Amino acid sequence: MELIWRILWVAGYVLLAPLLGGLLAGFDRKISARMQGRRGPSVWQPFYDLFKLFQKQSVVVNNVQDFLVYGFLLFIVFTGGLFFFGGDILLVFFALTLAGIFFIMSACSANSPYSSMGAQRELMQMMAYEPMVLLAAIGFYISTGSFSVMDIIAAKESAIAYLPGIFIGFLFILTIKFRKSPYDLSTTHHAHQEMVKGLTTELSGNILACVELSHWYENVFLLGVVGLFIVNSTWWSWIVAVAVILVSYFLEILIDNVFPRVKWQNMLKTTWVVTLVAGVINLLILTMIK
Repeated sequence: MELIWRILWVAGYVLLAPLLGGLLAGFDRKISARMQGRRGPSVWQPFYDLFKLFQKQSVVVNNVQDFLVYGFLLFIVFTGGLFFFGGDILLVFFALTLAGIFFIMSACSANSPYSSMGAQRELMQMMAYEPMVLLAAIGFYISTGSFSVMDIIAAKESAIAYLPGIFIGFLFILTIKFRKSPYDLSTTHHAHQEMVKGLTTELSGNILACVELSHWYENVFLLGVVGLFIVNSTWWSWIVAVAVILVSYFLEILIDNVFPRVKWQNMLKTTWVVTLVAGVINLLILTMIK
């Protein structure tokens, strides 16, 4: 019975994550517009844009780039599927990193100055957020004694009770992963990017649609990790987790509309400081009380 439930969770993620991710993008646009004194587009506009991209002809730079983009989508879906199946959280994060490498390689294969610059900045962003991602996995293990997502969920106490600093640090790096200001350096949905669209400059048509779809899958997975900090063996913790996820996403939208974009040097400094202060100190204290 447990295996059936796990399979249903994976099937739900594969089928429903695009819908949830698209709705999140739609509410992101709507809320951002209201913050800027505009009416904003419909919450369904991201779906209209995605369908239009799938209908357009794709201008292919090279076949290698297309293969790498499809690999990016595949590994993102695999990452989320493994997470919602209740697998090893460390393996989940490694798969997420591998997906990011595919995305960077696809930009490098285009031989475009804008794509190459975007790839270099994406590497910088990975250097900024990967330490905190690794600390999150280690923190889950120390607090629950297991890397298994199922064991973390079945714990009597929520992981955030032992990992408040790592939780704050993880929310901090989500600004990078969601490609929000002030850390939307490699590519952005705003018009202020001096590299046109950075990583995705040379992508078009259904290939660009696959990238957008991958981001929707990724966003739902990352918010699932946020919920993992909250969920425990009690039923009501799931309700609290959903509330925390919604508040966290709204906070990311607010930060996106309040803070201007910074240089990559500032991104590295601030992210590593947060990782050191919030993450490492949290782990040191945790190892002493456990």
